[in-house]
Amino acid sequence: MSIEKMPVLVEAVNLYFQALHECDLEKFDQVFHSSCSLFDTDDGKLTVVPIADYRRVIAERVSPMSKGQPRDDALISADFLSADTSVTKVRLRIHDKVFIDHLNWAYVDGSFMIVAKLWHDISTAPA
Repeated sequence: MSIEKMPVLVEAVNLYFQALHECDLEKFDQVFHSSCSLFDTDDGKLTVVPIADYRRVIAERVSPMSKGQPRDDALISADFLSADTSVTKVRLRIHDKVFIDHLNWAYVDGSFMIVAKLWHDISTAPA
C-alpha cells in the first residue's frame, strides 16, 4: 500500500461525495476523468454509462443538499494497486437510494481521478 498518498486519495473521495451531494459540476469535473465510464448489472443485464451522460444526469438532478438532506456517506475500504492506482469501496445516500460504489482511481497531474465506477443500488433508505 502507498500510505504516503492515502491523504490525497481520501481528499479525492471526499470531493466525490461533495460533487454528488451538491450536484456541483466543477467538483464533478475535478474528480471524474474525461475517459471514465460507469457500470452496473441488474438481472444479468449490463448497464454502461459514458461519463458525459452521467454528467448530464448530475446537471439535471435536484441536489440532496438543496433538499436539506445531510450527507450520508462513508469510505469503506481503499486498496492501492501501485503508488498511482487505487480502488475504493464507498457507500452513499442520494435522496431515497443508498449505493455501494467501487471506484477505480488513477493519480493524474497531482491528484486522484476516477477512471471507472461500478455501482449498485443496495436499498431504499428510510424517509
